[in-house]
Amino acid sequence: MPAPRLRAKALEDALGRRPKHVEPPSSRISEYYGSSVFNEEAMRMFLTEDAYLAVRQAMHQGTRIDRKLADQVASGMKEWAASKGATHYTHWFQPLTGSSAEKHDAFFEPISGSRSIERFDGTMLAQQEPDASSFPSGGIRNTFEARGYTAWDPGSPAFVIGRTLCIPTIFISYTGEALDYKMPLLRAIKAVDEAATAVCQYFDKDVTKVTCTLGWEQEYFLIDEALFYARPDIMAAGRALFGHTPAKGQQLEDHYFGSIPERAQAFMRDFETESLKLGIPVKTRHNEVAPNQFECAPVFEELNLAVDHNMLLMDVMEKTARKHDFRVLFHEKPYAGVNGSGKHNNWSLATNTGKNLLRPAKTPKENMLFLAFFVNTIKAIHSHADVLRACIASAGNDHRLGANEAPPAIISVFIGEYLTNLLDGLEKNIKGAMSPASKTELKLDIGRIPSVMLDNTDRNRTSPFAFTGNKFEFRAVGSSANCAAAMTVLNTIVASQLRAFKKTVDAMIKKGTKKDEAILRVIRDLIVESKAIRFEGNGYGDEWKAEAKKRGLSNIADTPRALDVWERAETKKLFSEMGVLSEVELEARHEIELHSYVLKLQIESRVAGDLAVNHIIPAAISYQNRLIENVRGLKDVLGPEKAAKAAATQIGMIEEISEHLGRLKTLTDDMIEARKKANVIEDHREQAIAYCDQVKPYLDKIRYHANKLEINVDDELWPLPKLRELLFTR
Repeated sequence: MPAPRLRAKALEDALGRRPKHVEPPSSRISEYYGSSVFNEEAMRMFLTEDAYLAVRQAMHQGTRIDRKLADQVASGMKEWAASKGATHYTHWFQPLTGSSAEKHDAFFEPISGSRSIERFDGTMLAQQEPDASSFPSGGIRNTFEARGYTAWDPGSPAFVIGRTLCIPTIFISYTGEALDYKMPLLRAIKAVDEAATAVCQYFDKDVTKVTCTLGWEQEYFLIDEALFYARPDIMAAGRALFGHTPAKGQQLEDHYFGSIPERAQAFMRDFETESLKLGIPVKTRHNEVAPNQFECAPVFEELNLAVDHNMLLMDVMEKTARKHDFRVLFHEKPYAGVNGSGKHNNWSLATNTGKNLLRPAKTPKENMLFLAFFVNTIKAIHSHADVLRACIASAGNDHRLGANEAPPAIISVFIGEYLTNLLDGLEKNIKGAMSPASKTELKLDIGRIPSVMLDNTDRNRTSPFAFTGNKFEFRAVGSSANCAAAMTVLNTIVASQLRAFKKTVDAMIKKGTKKDEAILRVIRDLIVESKAIRFEGNGYGDEWKAEAKKRGLSNIADTPRALDVWERAETKKLFSEMGVLSEVELEARHEIELHSYVLKLQIESRVAGDLAVNHIIPAAISYQNRLIENVRGLKDVLGPEKAAKAAATQIGMIEEISEHLGRLKTLTDDMIEARKKANVIEDHREQAIAYCDQVKPYLDKIRYHANKLEINVDDELWPLPKLRELLFTR
């Protein structure tokens, strides 16, 4: 089918869709929530008491499960899964591809002749062996070194999807290095637990464990499936490489929080039902700022589980979207001229006694605990801003950072006017108050720390890391990213800073300083040291770039250079000392991220070249030939002299089209040559830099001329669905 007809057919199909309503199992969510999860209720029903207690202890205390008990757990888990219709099982893991992975094996096992049994034992539960050389390893595994292991993570409950029992696992190489996102995350969670618990002991001896919590907000676009298939760039790269900005985009601000389109809402209800069955506590849904952009968000959960749930939700959304003739776009910037999509990570710390360590308290004593964690987190961001910038770097996020509600590439912390005044006042109160004669007065100063009310400040959408009342919101994470990458870094740097804080306080106490005085003095020093990272203004403005430079803050605009921080000696030391990533693992991740960046730009440049030469140029030439024939016809009818005046407009259009055609072809050829040169570079960083500096700029230049042709060529001849159609067809 010719491309213009394909576009017309896609629009016809899209406009003819009707909502597909799928009724949930019950009108009460509480009646089916978690029904597909091997949760504690299911464990009590299907496990022996010893097996149940062993799993609970492993979940909450990290203890190992005895092999005999593992067999009992496997048997009970299999019976539960079979009661849900499961015939297969899989180890569900998160390799460094950015997606989840699974290999299904049947419970079925023949024993003799035509006889068989359903078999699933502790070994099958605890360990599987996927091909490690087929996943990104950054050189840890050679092609011929295939062995790798997945190992059961009892901290995240098993679940059933369709007819398959899914067991969350870590993924490691034959030599023990982490090849996934989960293993480093679990290490970082352990590190911050130990460091935070030690600091909590200054204030409350009953605190024996600190848990990281996460509430993510998932933004995404919906596109009709027919339009998706009519756009090769969106199919291959996840974003529209071409498309003239429509007259109406998001400038009227009429989509945000507006009435949800009926067809989109039917899709939302369906994927929410499936998610709720899987124990994902999705609670919020709404229109986002850009047309056909939406958001969903859950209730806060323990970090490891929240990360698993986000990866699982993205998979559920994509599968459900197909049932509703949609495709979900998680790309950070699928369309130029409107908002991109992020995945805001709302992070906090909670104690086993039920206290949120980032919730301001009502009494000065409790506020000391809050200030200790609040200020240490800010100091961690200040000390390791470049590491935090690197963890959210990607080819997709490079398009998003810096505008349209996405924070800039400059890492800063927003805390609001009230808390800014509090920290400034605390800093001034302590100055000159450290002499022995003023120790009593120091105690009074502690008593004058005011209560901090919740929601006492505005929110700053331009800040990459903002305090929002009882948590920090890391807004710079991209919508397609695995939350684990950012959360591993955040927990590692906070754990490192809390360790340093305790070491300094302990040293002061050992020298005779009173505990409260020592804590307050160190907090005051950290306030002063980290002041440069705090910014309350407009992160989009050029003034901030200049101000940030004066403050010594980095402004790393692209991914390859942002990733350089992984090679710094201090970064390797940080992750190694915290037991999160070894030097080998860190180097491997650096190589993988560079290679991923290259591959994504390689795909985009190939698709752009194909569309320019095989779709756009032929359409423009076809229309140009029509204009030429029209001019010739005018000469035949009116004669050369009258035709020259009558055809002036068409001749001008022919010249303009010719100019853009020539530039489009030349730029495409130049881009292909630049790509060929980049492809032969062996060093991963140099190759990524070459793609960033030499290949990527052509994409915008080619887009410019393609978009000019789009508005000059007859709409009926244009081969690609336009942005107005992609954004407003629902």
